[in-house]
Amino acid sequence: MQRESSLPAIEIRDAVRADAPMILSMIEALARHHGDTPTASIQTIERDMFGDVPWVYTLVASVAGSIVGYASLYPLVQLQLGSRGIDMHHLFVEPRVRGAGIGKQLIAASIDKARDLSCTYMMVGTHPENLNAQAIYLACGFERRDGTHPRFRYLI
Repeated sequence: MQRESSLPAIEIRDAVRADAPMILSMIEALARHHGDTPTASIQTIERDMFGDVPWVYTLVASVAGSIVGYASLYPLVQLQLGSRGIDMHHLFVEPRVRGAGIGKQLIAASIDKARDLSCTYMMVGTHPENLNAQAIYLACGFERRDGTHPRFRYLI
């Protein structure tokens, strides 16, 4: 694990189409980490991140020109309150550079992106046993908001 002082400057920026292969690689790594079988492809990433109607916003972190992490965000709304929000669906940092503050920088950039999109809140979820991530979100100013209502899904 590299520490912040040993890394060159970290750049956080909006993802571009040329980033798709590296983002796909990280999505696959995150899926496998959670025991999922990834089925995303370059085509689904291009459709969802860079298509005519982008479905998600993605930020990437790069060090010396190499992408080492990403955050993927999708819109939320509370129509009854006239309130826009955003959900941090994915946050991933390559294991070799964890502990260098990249995740916190991606979180801060995601909050800035939410502000730019006129959002008034951001949500994020973690696995119940991922205490490290929970502590990081709390340290970044998030408040714990465990779910209280049943949710349902309909497959189309």
